[in-house]
Amino acid sequence: MSFKQTKSLNLKSIFSLIKEALVSSEHQDYTQGSIRKAIFLLAIPMILEMCMESVFALVDIFFVGKLGKEATSTVGLTESVLTLVYSIAIGLSTAVTATVARRVGEKNYHAAAKAGAQAILISTFLSLIVSIIGIIFASQIFKLMGAEQSIIDIGTPYMQIIFGGNLVIMLLFLINGIFRGAGDASMAMHSLWIANICNIILCPTLIYGFGFIPAFGLIGAAMATTIGRGVGVLYQLYHLFRGRSIVKIQLEHFKPDWDIIKSLLDIAWAGTVQFLIASASWLFMTRIMATFGSAAIAGYTVAIRIVMFFILPAWGMSNAAATLVGQNLGAKQPERAELSVWKTAQYNAIFMACVSIFFFFGAEMIIGFMNNDLAVQEVATRALRIMSLGYIFYGVGMVMMSSFNGAGDTKTPIWINLFGFWFFQIPLAYFLADLLQYESNGVFWAVLIAETGISIAAMLLFRRGTWKTVEV
Repeated sequence: MSFKQTKSLNLKSIFSLIKEALVSSEHQDYTQGSIRKAIFLLAIPMILEMCMESVFALVDIFFVGKLGKEATSTVGLTESVLTLVYSIAIGLSTAVTATVARRVGEKNYHAAAKAGAQAILISTFLSLIVSIIGIIFASQIFKLMGAEQSIIDIGTPYMQIIFGGNLVIMLLFLINGIFRGAGDASMAMHSLWIANICNIILCPTLIYGFGFIPAFGLIGAAMATTIGRGVGVLYQLYHLFRGRSIVKIQLEHFKPDWDIIKSLLDIAWAGTVQFLIASASWLFMTRIMATFGSAAIAGYTVAIRIVMFFILPAWGMSNAAATLVGQNLGAKQPERAELSVWKTAQYNAIFMACVSIFFFFGAEMIIGFMNNDLAVQEVATRALRIMSLGYIFYGVGMVMMSSFNGAGDTKTPIWINLFGFWFFQIPLAYFLADLLQYESNGVFWAVLIAETGISIAAMLLFRRGTWKTVEV
């Protein structure tokens, strides 16, 4: 066979795999066959799913950035608080992914569907509580965050809409967790695509107005995001009830089953706490940045949004490891589960190394595209360059943390995050920023140093292998 024929055959194989990864398949078994192929089939749609999740943030900050520093700061502060909601949603999603993956690995699809339905019940109840708190106490939350009065005035309605509609955030994360646990990553990806298309169309339309549609300004951004996510959730629910997924929920599955609810909550509370620990630490870091003025907050917000655009794809690849761990442990194949994690970590490290180089040398260009305020650009560029230096470690660490969660071992990441963020990163940020007077640079260096340490700790604990013995 000639070189050209071999090359053509390889390209055909690659395109065939990409097509297979992007199209939902109800018969894919990830407990057998090539691990590399399994990672590929899961990772591609999961990476694209996470890219779509980060596009929400980038679209909002792009259009809102044209409304001024106060509007940008409002979005940044609201997102910082909203990470608490994300933590609850991710914790529940972690629980349902681990549970569904185990049941699918055992080939017990009825139990997998029932677990998914019970998780939806839990998230609906919790989102109602969050909505009430967010709507009533929006202005007080801004004051606690150290926001200026001008930000409180324009930001309170924005926060009320975002928190009032937090159910769609919860369900979007949770139901995609069901699909990921079932190995149907392409369905999760499709729901984010649909939600993002709606947001991209609605965001400029509702912010600036179009034809007979009035300009709602900053409130329009909140409306667009909530509606867009809502459409994505409707798409998810349709496929859960009537689609071709191996996990098909029926109305009878929603009858409360307290044993399943208790099992889910036992995993979810630890999953939620680990992300709450991390996200609450980011709230504290944002509070430190607030002492340096609105330009510092806005620059930090822009940089974090861009970082998340590239971190979330790496998280998507990490989610592939979580699914493989869950399903292979369910199939009583712990060695295959461990090998899947190390291979995924290798691929994630390569990807994040490329991102690090791109950020370090292209920071000014990237930031300049996102925001035209010179003071904001200067802060954001410094943040991007400093934090990108540890991306290789971030990528590997994310795979390890996701693997613990995929095994149902959500308690180990709690201790890693608690010590890494609260006993190390926050004191270090305060020491560098305030005591040594490095100001915003001190915060950026603290993020780099702490995240690198957390990743190394996760790798060492993963090698001990105690996650293989967790029962779900």
